[in-house]
Amino acid sequence: MIKVLFAAAWAVALTYTFSTSAQAADTFPTKPVRMIVAFPVAGATDILARVLSQKIGEQIGYQVIVDNRPGAGGTIGSRMAANSAPDGYTLVLGTTSTHAIGPHLYAKRPYDPLTDFTHVTQVATSPIVMMVATQVQATTLKDFIALAKAQPGKLNFGSSGVGTQFHLSGELLKLIAGINMVHIPYKGTALVYPEMIAGQIQVLFDLPIVAIPFIKQGRVRGIGLTGKTRAPTLPDVPTMLEAGVAGYDADLWFGLFAPAQLPQERLARIHAETIKALKAPDMKDRLATLGADPVGSSPEAFSAFMKAENNKWEKVVKASGARAD
Repeated sequence: MIKVLFAAAWAVALTYTFSTSAQAADTFPTKPVRMIVAFPVAGATDILARVLSQKIGEQIGYQVIVDNRPGAGGTIGSRMAANSAPDGYTLVLGTTSTHAIGPHLYAKRPYDPLTDFTHVTQVATSPIVMMVATQVQATTLKDFIALAKAQPGKLNFGSSGVGTQFHLSGELLKLIAGINMVHIPYKGTALVYPEMIAGQIQVLFDLPIVAIPFIKQGRVRGIGLTGKTRAPTLPDVPTMLEAGVAGYDADLWFGLFAPAQLPQERLARIHAETIKALKAPDMKDRLATLGADPVGSSPEAFSAFMKAENNKWEKVVKASGARAD
């Protein structure tokens, strides 16, 4: 009789535990969620975060607040996110720069993108276009590589700063193609275009959304595009693979992260709401205005992708000698 009563009590306890756990999962969230952006307002990451946060907020019935925490190439905001409570109320929209390149620029990493975060999903990806000044005597990437090999150290490529995606995109090309270009860092790619038009800078890597007006006006020449397919907005610019540079993959990607040790049920809810937002009929069109394509991978696929990206960019950082400290 005692055994029967004990078994009954244990069954009730288990039922209560599972029901309260399910209830906790069902009721999350119960307050606004913060989405950290480690870059200034009005940049590509900020704009994407605001589009995504608005859609998710509409779905969950609570505001998703974008919290801009720029500084140190995205390190400040990313480290803040890593050190936040793993309760699902703090997320961060990271990029190739913050979660695959940036940490490798420091002798002592400010955070580990593989172990200090829960990987929710790869949100979107955007190609990067390689441009040359009109004064450069090369109309194709093949011609440019030949020119660079014939004039080692004579061609300059500009970027938005040491260790940025646009800097490392040039370093990756140097590594794969076996060429020698000189890196000239600026405080933003907007400052590079006048120098390119004047012929002082010969090469620049940038997002199509920024580069398209200059290319269409004939002020610079687009000769290569990262990614596996051509961009509809730049149909005449071949991919790096089409242009003969095998193994070149330097797309800018955006990913959603939470602090490490996020409970599985909350990860599942955040992932589901993000995927739902990315599949919304108007989302693809809104992302297209940024030159980005939605992805929406599983957490497991995103983690595998993160490992591959960190392995790749760590090698490029070491080969380039780029440092942030």
